[in-house]
Amino acid sequence: MTNRTAAVRYARALFDVNLESGDLRKAESDLDLFARLVDEHEGLRRVLFAAAVQPPKKRAIINDLRNRLREVSPTVTRLLTVLADRGRLALLPDILRFYRARVFEHLGVVDAEVTTAQPLSPAQDAEVRQRLAAAGAGEVRITTLVDPDILGGVVTRIGSTVYDGSVARHLERMRRTLLER
Repeated sequence: MTNRTAAVRYARALFDVNLESGDLRKAESDLDLFARLVDEHEGLRRVLFAAAVQPPKKRAIINDLRNRLREVSPTVTRLLTVLADRGRLALLPDILRFYRARVFEHLGVVDAEVTTAQPLSPAQDAEVRQRLAAAGAGEVRITTLVDPDILGGVVTRIGSTVYDGSVARHLERMRRTLLER
């Protein structure tokens, strides 16, 4: 089984368990917290990912972290323990990514990538969110990018669909129209 396949299976199992308890977002938040903690502390990452460190030692570290954090859900703690026992803690970032995607899909949250020539002000950001929601996108998580080459306007990517309202695109269309005549 590939690492990707394993990560998808762990994420699916965590999702199914938390779907029954109704605590999808809490588990996502806890998994993210733990993944960031491991990512930010190289020594911790080395110990938890090392094959030479025995699973009981890894479980003890996870339990110690859980006690210090206090708010980590039991399902996430069980998942981390299983990953430690099977030497699969390195899958944590992928599990988080797949779990998060599944939760957002279930909740109807849509990821949108919005590219503008200049950074959006908070008011512009709110307007873009409102317009995307009104267009039927539902709840939208926006990732904003800045690309001065588009000159102005907005380019929005939702899934594989691109809505290009950039000035550069309009100018290109005008150029083609003039050349065709």
